[in-house]
Amino acid sequence: MASNNMNVIGNGEALDAITVHNFSEKILEQTIHFHVMKLNGGFFLWVGSTPVLSNLAVSMSSRYDPMPLSALVMGDPSDTAPNSLAQRLAKRTKKQVFVSYNLPSGSNLSLLVENRIKKELEVHPEHF
Repeated sequence: MASNNMNVIGNGEALDAITVHNFSEKILEQTIHFHVMKLNGGFFLWVGSTPVLSNLAVSMSSRYDPMPLSALVMGDPSDTAPNSLAQRLAKRTKKQVFVSYNLPSGSNLSLLVENRIKKELEVHPEHF
């Protein structure tokens, strides 16, 4: 009988399962939700206060440049928040990072949100 294990590829090499980790924090009187999907070799991070996906950026390290490469896959190109966050997280984790940042741009909020993500990375690195 054939096995239908989604964690094994054709040559028998095991892959990590996709895991999901959610956490929330009240920041500047607003509840911010964080959704992390750990992937094989990277992770997807969604940040927002309402269930929308208004942008998506990807970033990964390059052997040719100390700053990770990043690109906006979808969304408003004038909003640099998803690209910047993806780039900083890729540099910090040395992984491929997908980020969807669905909050209004504001230096105080952005900084506090990023600090909360860094805290979660330190406390629960296994989810990233």
